[in-house]
Amino acid sequence: MVFLELAKARYSCKKYLDKPVERDKLENILEAGRLAPTAKNNQPQHIYVLESKESLALADQITPCRYGAPTVLAIAHDKNNVFEYPGGAYNSGAEDAAIVATHIVLAAKAIGLDTCWLNFFDPDKAKELLQLPDNEALTILLDVGYADAAAKPLPNHENRKPLSETVTYR
Repeated sequence: MVFLELAKARYSCKKYLDKPVERDKLENILEAGRLAPTAKNNQPQHIYVLESKESLALADQITPCRYGAPTVLAIAHDKNNVFEYPGGAYNSGAEDAAIVATHIVLAAKAIGLDTCWLNFFDPDKAKELLQLPDNEALTILLDVGYADAAAKPLPNHENRKPLSETVTYR
């Protein structure tokens, strides 16, 4: 698939089939995340694969946005293994997790899986429910699975501002 076609085809799926994600496909997309670049190649990400009945019940306590997905990826980063920006006010933890997640969602689409990047959750509550170590910050939740036949992009999915509104050449 040509990359721009892949990017256009990917959307936030909000209705999944009750069909588990095969282990080889799951490992394929996790490998894509592993290959993502991170600041100074620190690789601070830690991905928790939630797929058991108990883990999915926890996901449902964390967010109302699982949409029936058979797998949820909770992507955290090690707060002690991030690049500190000059000045010390910022670090690369969230951006490192975000690029890992971006590789995963695009790799998933390329092999016939759909995803939804969730941001409707309290990271501190989620960290507590998932019993993550103190040094980790939970940054991203991703639904992963097979789209139901009734699933479709939101009505505004294809609405994009022109480059002239989002890019400035200097």
